Amino acid sequence: MARLRVTVTDGRGRPVRAPGLAGWLRRSAPPGARGAVAIALIGDAAMRRLNREFRGSDHSTDVLSFPVDPVEHRGSRRGGRRSGSGRPGEPASERLGDIAIALGVARRQARDHRHGLSMELRVLALHGLLHLLGYDHETDQGQMRRLEERIRRRAGLRSGVIARARADARR
Repeated sequence: MARLRVTVTDGRGRPVRAPGLAGWLRRSAPPGARGAVAIALIGDAAMRRLNREFRGSDHSTDVLSFPVDPVEHRGSRRGGRRSGSGRPGEPASERLGDIAIALGVARRQARDHRHGLSMELRVLALHGLLHLLGYDHETDQGQMRRLEERIRRRAGLRSGVIARARADARR
């Protein structure tokens, strides 16, 4: 199977412009990441519906991951049980799953962290990909946090989702 393949859509499968996001995630992904990932850039209301349906939480969140095979990927609190949207005719075994990113939330977080939307989309896409690969920072004794930190430093990101959440919790 080929290395990671990434598409960026509007949530209805239509390609959208997110300059450099797909290529950056392919280059930054852990070496063992294989398969297809679809990133859907969606509105906050759509994200709220997904979060309510799959996590039972009635608010918009920044990123959700939907592994094609949640049992194989151990599932995660950040994800749900929704099949991947991959390319037409692409076998499910070659897809890792989908990542949904709420654009409004991402814009606000980019402003709050004083960087551009492009940077925030990278932070969120990396976090989502790690969940698709089976990591779960809620239960894994820090493995996901350490990997996210290592990748984000190597890939030039100033912060990661987990580190930011930990810093916010200390305030």
